[in-house]
Amino acid sequence: MNPLARHRRTLVALAALVAAPLAAHGLVGVFVRVVPPAITVPALERGGSAGMTTAGAGRATRARGVIEAHLSGTPEEIGAQHSTLLYRPMVENERDVWAGFSAVVPFAPARAAMFDFGRVRHRNVDKNFPDHRRRELAAQAARFSPDPYEGRLPTYERMVFLHALYDISLGFEGSPLLGCSAFGLGGAATVDGHTLVARAFDFDVAEVFDRDKAVFFVKPAGAIPFASVSWPGLVGVLTGMNAEGVFVSVNGARAREPETRGVPVVLSLRETLERAHTTEEATRILADQEVMVSHLVFVADARGSFAVVERAPHTAAHVVTHFRDSARVALTNHFEGPLKDDPRDRAVRATSTTLARRARLDELLGTVPARSATPTSTLAMLRDHTCARSEGPCALGDRRTIDALIATHGVIADTTARTLWVSAGPHLSGRFIGFDLSRELATNEGTAPVREPMPLPEDPLLHDASAYAEGRKRAGGPLLAAPPRTP
Repeated sequence: MNPLARHRRTLVALAALVAAPLAAHGLVGVFVRVVPPAITVPALERGGSAGMTTAGAGRATRARGVIEAHLSGTPEEIGAQHSTLLYRPMVENERDVWAGFSAVVPFAPARAAMFDFGRVRHRNVDKNFPDHRRRELAAQAARFSPDPYEGRLPTYERMVFLHALYDISLGFEGSPLLGCSAFGLGGAATVDGHTLVARAFDFDVAEVFDRDKAVFFVKPAGAIPFASVSWPGLVGVLTGMNAEGVFVSVNGARAREPETRGVPVVLSLRETLERAHTTEEATRILADQEVMVSHLVFVADARGSFAVVERAPHTAAHVVTHFRDSARVALTNHFEGPLKDDPRDRAVRATSTTLARRARLDELLGTVPARSATPTSTLAMLRDHTCARSEGPCALGDRRTIDALIATHGVIADTTARTLWVSAGPHLSGRFIGFDLSRELATNEGTAPVREPMPLPEDPLLHDASAYAEGRKRAGGPLLAAPPRTP
């Protein structure tokens, strides 16, 4: 028998095996499209000098180690300013993410299959975005030109998925987002009676999110101005405070089944900052929103009021406003309300570091005398490298500590004075840069007094290179370890 005839069935089967994924990939590209709304994109000229970039009413600089971006106007104007000002870091950061993803999943067809699955499952995700946010993203996508990655996913669609990335990531077991710690100190615990909040965002996905962090000062037309700490390209809020002194931050958690419908966390928190004048108003806004995935929101305001909002899909939000000690409040990554009996939350308690970090936070807060805390002492607690007594001794970089040398950003906020301090990097170890929001968010430029807050000092550990390197090695690298950038 002809050898070709003998193996014809095998060859046909192999051809089908190769052709089927390619055909499926092609069909996904044709039938699954996230289409931007029709908008008029503002025409902006990119200019500037002396280290500052300008675009219309927007401006950006990197004078103090972090990107500082001022955006204002309509959704279309803000979106256009965003990409025009930050085009280069957006391109470079996305290059690192793609490179890291390729290193983790080196087989190209497997990467394509993963993206196809995500595109199909979340094909309607932007239908949950407020219309004004879709318009802002459409303008941002239009001004992101040329787009080096358009062949992988269309620009607008990619930016939409970026803003649901936190929710999608939290839906996976073993998510790198279950490492955030936050705490608040009320007026009875602080030296000047102000309210202080500290937060470490451990988005352990890629080094680029720490290296190229951005502080946005946004003045939306018809809404409350706010500051947000994230990275170039993200228009939503992970950690932020508005001109009224309302502070919000998100901590990952796990309960109930993730949904494909609902408002992404980062857009939910942005909506809250644009509308809320107090903690009470913020909790009402948060409780009214449908969510895609379970999580915790820490809220504080200029009046010294704290709240924790526990949210999950198809579940009424659980709002906590009364605490055992109203001047010392802590939060990690597990539920303490009705969702604490959910099997997923029990698994988080059993397998993650949330209980260990919470125990250490409670120990630290218990040592704060009345009327003693300052921003500097608060930062020292956020940088704590010791395990709780119940955990026994641990080494630098142990993920059961508050600061395991992995945080993407850290923030200290004085909600009374409307002051933010933001980590310049690496992680929580470098100095924290101060921002006076009364000036940065002033609606009339030049009317607020210039009062640059002094930076908070770097961690002395940074000067012990061998110990620091050993701690970083012990903590382990991020999920997507991109190769070093070429100069």
